[in-house]
Amino acid sequence: MLESLPLPSPKLTLAANPVTDAADVIVVGLAEDGSLSPTSEKTSLSEFDKATNGWITGLIKNGQIRGKQGEMTLIASPLTSGPTMFLVVGLGKKAPSRATAFDLASAAIRKLSDRNRKRVVVALGQSLPDEMHDSIVAGSIYGCEGQAIYQAEPSANVPTEIAFAGIQQTAITRGEIIGKSINHTRRLVNEPPAMIYPESFATRVTEIAKESGLQIEVWDEAKLEAEGCRGILAVGAGSSAKPRLVILKHNGGGNEAPIAIVGKGVTFDSGGLSIKPSDGMIDMKCDMAGAATVVGTMRAIAELGVKQNVIGLCGLAENMISGSCYKLGDVIETRSGKTIEILNTDAEGRVVLADTLDVAIQHSPRSMIDLATLTGACMVALGNEVAGLMPNDAPLCETVEVAAEQEGELVWQLPMFDLYDEKIKSKIADIKNVGEGRWGGAITAAKFLENFVGDVPWVHIDIAGPAFADSPKPHRDAGATGVMVRTLIRWIENASIESTR
Repeated sequence: MLESLPLPSPKLTLAANPVTDAADVIVVGLAEDGSLSPTSEKTSLSEFDKATNGWITGLIKNGQIRGKQGEMTLIASPLTSGPTMFLVVGLGKKAPSRATAFDLASAAIRKLSDRNRKRVVVALGQSLPDEMHDSIVAGSIYGCEGQAIYQAEPSANVPTEIAFAGIQQTAITRGEIIGKSINHTRRLVNEPPAMIYPESFATRVTEIAKESGLQIEVWDEAKLEAEGCRGILAVGAGSSAKPRLVILKHNGGGNEAPIAIVGKGVTFDSGGLSIKPSDGMIDMKCDMAGAATVVGTMRAIAELGVKQNVIGLCGLAENMISGSCYKLGDVIETRSGKTIEILNTDAEGRVVLADTLDVAIQHSPRSMIDLATLTGACMVALGNEVAGLMPNDAPLCETVEVAAEQEGELVWQLPMFDLYDEKIKSKIADIKNVGEGRWGGAITAAKFLENFVGDVPWVHIDIAGPAFADSPKPHRDAGATGVMVRTLIRWIENASIESTR
């Protein structure tokens, strides 16, 4: 039987004097104009240049190393003491953003993963502003995790220790929490469906909650039946792995009404009777990325001690085929009392969310976000790197956009015109679970969900494109990306700041 390995957890420390540190590699930044000290009088690169009588400057003049953003050059040190190797990371012409700092740090760690390196010193903090330092740390942690979690021989080597130069301990602590929380999300998504199904997902989240100080409540199938969550039960009826609903709570805001974040957790999606072709089913372990994003976010805000009340809900089911699975033409009465006509069993995530959202609004949240790998239509509209935002409240949506911009995650708002409401009306039930043909599929799915949020200000985020990647990039492996965890943390922290004004 497979045994899942723990997340990579290199020891994080402070580097006192990187130039004399006997590290395997030191990671340093170089601006595209050749500046050795972009933000301060001294950096490890400028000090190393001084110690070698201008050797680095000579390499720059000869074009052997450049500062083009993202370009990386690994060079051996000519000195007999100090680091063995230097990895020069191009910072580019423009002042890097928090997202760039995150990506560069992650790419550097991934670049060095080709062999065992016990101690790596990351000195990018000497070249980037203080407000980016936690992103450098988070990115370094992010770069340690990949999708090859069951290979006999690891394809990537994680440093035993990562030391940071020019970064305060507070930024290291914060960055480590964020980086590990994103990697928890990624690991949940990357696990095979035989390892992560509704019950085992709930078990893992229970462990995370215990470690992080979150309150947790798990509803089994008996509780779901008692609560009238017939949508979740219908989607999971064809599977031997029974549905669950997980409720996480972080109480950091006193008596203030909570924020709610809700995630779709279809742990495997065969399509049900509307079965997917084999090629379309290969990556369907990722159909619980919304729920995994909720878990990563809740872990982070608990460990960061955010002064905010937040409730996270994960609706969990496995959409399979058997004699007991739900069928086309079925009518389901949801927990809210609204009825759904099922015209496509592969439009199951919205049916799971219908009940999960209704449970969320029973907690009287002042605002709510849901996240779901909901529609291929959103990928058609926006591509596979941009998340779609569909709100019932424009000011709330703007706060999400601001947080996404701060963290450099790509989002775009789609229209929620009233005309789309007509496209999900059913002739025999209140609504149907698919719209009219292919047109506006991401929006009609959001309009379906809007029926279950009441008067709560709400934003639906479709992460079908950016949640899971087919191919790697320098800063991340293929597989789960952990998209929107950073944005949600920032959004919740921004809300905490606003509530204290």
